[in-house]
Amino acid sequence: MLEKIKSLFGAQDMTEGSIPACLLKFSIPLLIGTIAQMLYTAADRVIVGQFIEGFAETGEKLSDVALGAVGVSMPILNIFLVLFMAIGGGVMTMVSQYYGAKDKENLSLTIGNSVTLLVIACVIVTAVATPLTGAMLRLLNAGAQPVMEKMAYDYLFILFIGMSGNGFYNVFSGVLRGLGDSIFPLAVLLGTVVLNIILDIWFVAPWGLGLGVAGAAWATIIAQICSSVVCMVRVLRPRGMYAINRRTLRLRSATVRQIARLGIPSGIQMAIMFVSNLIIQPFLMDMGPLAMPSLTATQSVDGFALMPSQAFSMAAGTFTGQNIGAGRMDRVKTGSKTVFLMCLGFSIVMVTAMQIFGRSMLRLFTETELLVSLCRYYILIMIPAYLIMSVNMSYQGVMRGAGDAVGTMWLSVLINVVFKLPLTLLLIHLTKGTTLYLSVNGERVPAQWPNGSPASLFYAMLICVVIGMFMTIAYYRHGSWKRKYVVMRENTRG
Repeated sequence: MLEKIKSLFGAQDMTEGSIPACLLKFSIPLLIGTIAQMLYTAADRVIVGQFIEGFAETGEKLSDVALGAVGVSMPILNIFLVLFMAIGGGVMTMVSQYYGAKDKENLSLTIGNSVTLLVIACVIVTAVATPLTGAMLRLLNAGAQPVMEKMAYDYLFILFIGMSGNGFYNVFSGVLRGLGDSIFPLAVLLGTVVLNIILDIWFVAPWGLGLGVAGAAWATIIAQICSSVVCMVRVLRPRGMYAINRRTLRLRSATVRQIARLGIPSGIQMAIMFVSNLIIQPFLMDMGPLAMPSLTATQSVDGFALMPSQAFSMAAGTFTGQNIGAGRMDRVKTGSKTVFLMCLGFSIVMVTAMQIFGRSMLRLFTETELLVSLCRYYILIMIPAYLIMSVNMSYQGVMRGAGDAVGTMWLSVLINVVFKLPLTLLLIHLTKGTTLYLSVNGERVPAQWPNGSPASLFYAMLICVVIGMFMTIAYYRHGSWKRKYVVMRENTRG
């Protein structure tokens, strides 16, 4: 029994054995981990929505204003996390391929150089982000709602101070997943999510420290630092698979270029998506006090429907990387179809559960019934998109795992810049002056949008997800991604 438990917590070789079994064994911990990752921000939103009391001068509940403040902060925070995501994405692809090829030397250099790059990135991001917090919020027109702006500033500034914890966890967990170890990062994440919730309640609640939104930020960074330290200890104890020492920590130009080649396109892809959200943000602030709280609560719940796509995309990347490194293209072809079918099946289950329990979940974030009804309306718009994302994310995961980060980057540019951004702005303009009637406690209640409706975001996203599906399938079938590998054995099969 003890050996079985140890094997679960060790690195997984996905180049042999049943493909569905390999993918399930690796993906289910990732899926649970994705849920746990979401609970970091969801916990902040639930607790500020439930424990902050009182009303703003304009009449809104302070809890709803605080919920909106957390939502305003996230696009700005995500922009500065892009560098960590880029390093983590590039490193995971390289680690999985070198591990599959049993190339200990390059595996050691990749992991060692990623640690050095991560330290440099933490210093740069923290030094740049903290002084710019207020200016960035003003740029997003957060001053249109002064109470929300003050809360967002406190929340964001504290997260910037401790964002190295988030960065270290993302990169070190990416290294472990590249090695096929999805269980250990999950165990760490589950433990620190519980810690975050306990600290959240203690720091935010009026009968605790009563720090409000700032308390939620302090709780988050303390928990994230704990998770990063534990994963760092795990990575720095290689147990024969690789070596971490002064030689491997010293930056090598070839290794850094390879990490950059794979990571920068992924970083650009995510940055483009986040910047497009930032461009739209000032329009949302002008829509009135209902817009940001309703969007924040909706994104907290609909994120659960997207979790299978995110988890299986990561699994597809590691599976593809290991098998390409081992010269098993035959398994990659079969695995890409298998991961899509699994992703779709889990997505259907999650969407069904969300429809059954969605209203109850939304009430965790706000007790304002009009906001709950708005969120339900947005989620209904997005149901087809949740399922279509199974195609986009699973096949893009395969292509990233093969080393084709540039191709998936251009797909993101076309979808988010060429299609989604202009379409969203057009729909915001077309919905100015509209009134949406919602059922609230059995009565028809109007929600008026003189400056455009937040539903514009969801309609635009649905249309662009459909466009993205056709583009992703076409690019996958073209097959150029098969020639982007970092390492490929000569005895390639398939």
